Amino acid sequence: MATQIVYPLLTAEEFLEIDFGDRKAELDNGVIRMMAGGTARHAEVQINIVSWLRQHLRGSGCRPYGSDMATRTHDLSIRYPDVSVFCGQDRDEQATSFSDPKVLIEILSAGTARTDLRIKFDEYKAIDSVDTIVFVDIAIERLRIVQRTAAHGWSDVSHDDAVDSPLPALNLTIPHAEIFARD
Repeated sequence: MATQIVYPLLTAEEFLEIDFGDRKAELDNGVIRMMAGGTARHAEVQINIVSWLRQHLRGSGCRPYGSDMATRTHDLSIRYPDVSVFCGQDRDEQATSFSDPKVLIEILSAGTARTDLRIKFDEYKAIDSVDTIVFVDIAIERLRIVQRTAAHGWSDVSHDDAVDSPLPALNLTIPHAEIFARD
């Protein structure tokens, strides 16, 4: 009879202490999940968004981060959104994670869409500080924009046409052409 080994679940704090070297991983409800790299187009769209946000948020007290900055979604999960925006002047420059994002953006790919649109989406909506979640579909250059409403609910709209992405918590709207620019 085979013995099944049961491993203890990791906490967010324990996970953040692990050095993965040049590999990337997320903590998914206490379990380490290795992550693969993205495509050139994925990286290009991510840079477009971070660059545009950085330019327009300068001096506002809010900062955009790429996928190297962790978002603590709860005590047993650490996520690395493609783009996140955190606000507040007193950010620790040595921090490896924050838990209070205003905006989260995931760039979808065939390998990540299922996790991004289900598991991460539910975790992101549970964070009180989150105002807007944007899913960017690079294959068809379309957006799904999810925003918190005043009545403690969510507006969730998948756009069939090219639309700009409003980010009300930041008083900004990212032009569709900037998100998907190829130059």
